Amino acid sequence: MSAPTIRAGVIGATGYTGYELLQLLHRHPQVELAWATSESSAGKRICDLYPSPDETPLIPQQDAKLEGVDVVFLCLPHAASMEAVARVRAAGVRAIDLSADYRLPDAVVYQRWYGHPHTQPECLKEAVYGLCEINRQRIRGAQLVANPGCYPTTINLGLWPLARAGVLEPRIIADSKSGVSGAGRKLRLSSHFVEANENISPYSIGYTHRHIAEMELVLGSYVPDLEITFSPHLLPVNRGILSTIYIDVDPSLDEEDVRRIYAEAYADEPFIHLLPAGQLATLRHTVGSNRCAIALTPLPRPGQWIVTVSEDNLLKGASGQAVQNMNLMFGIPETTGLI
Repeated sequence: MSAPTIRAGVIGATGYTGYELLQLLHRHPQVELAWATSESSAGKRICDLYPSPDETPLIPQQDAKLEGVDVVFLCLPHAASMEAVARVRAAGVRAIDLSADYRLPDAVVYQRWYGHPHTQPECLKEAVYGLCEINRQRIRGAQLVANPGCYPTTINLGLWPLARAGVLEPRIIADSKSGVSGAGRKLRLSSHFVEANENISPYSIGYTHRHIAEMELVLGSYVPDLEITFSPHLLPVNRGILSTIYIDVDPSLDEEDVRRIYAEAYADEPFIHLLPAGQLATLRHTVGSNRCAIALTPLPRPGQWIVTVSEDNLLKGASGQAVQNMNLMFGIPETTGLI
């Protein structure tokens, strides 16, 4: 008996995450691509926009028929996803949103960080935060999944075992560096070759980057009075995120205790790679895969640690995690179509 086919649509298929998602869906053994949309490139094919053999035709969103579609992925900019998700859900079709529009369950918190009101509070109520390793059971029954941001995925996965165990102190300093693809495909001065090449630039440092809200959402549910200082940087590479996180834990825990907490939390996780003592996470551990590599380094003073975490921002940080969420939602093996 053949495995059931999932018919999927992609809204906003021409950005980096949209293109990456299309390639994953084409290779997925249980997915049939129903359609892919683009407002700016309707009438063209993917191969007209990317050096690729992918001849997927692009249609305007208004022509995307939802009848007979099982799931829709939305790869739209923030704020643009709200109405589109509502239309998909009104048709009774499952949705996986890769924007930030449904990640925060509180409309007031959303407006504070994103600067405009949330227009779809009913859909917001049903959204499930799609960090698979932490929220797996809720994702399995979800009709709307909010795919996490790329930076928060590294921070949250890097610290969740300690937070859950109740041993993480509230003061956290996270220094993260991302490849240029994290800025999206839209032209902007900071991502021009001459600006980014041979350069590393910080931006939105301290307590200003919007992704902090997702870190507070996950870790703050375990750690009272959480205080995060977050410093993202742009790296002159195409893809990948490396986060270096400075933390304090209960000083009565020795190195063996801390490593055991991580080993027990991630024992059966196919995409979490806990590095052995003495190794540090690098981009090469994860780029091109849906994995997240985590390394633990104790400091001489009891309770002080440095956690390094890496991921591919376009895969585990976006499209790969979206496919992982789809697999969970449709009850098929979580690793299907992913490496």
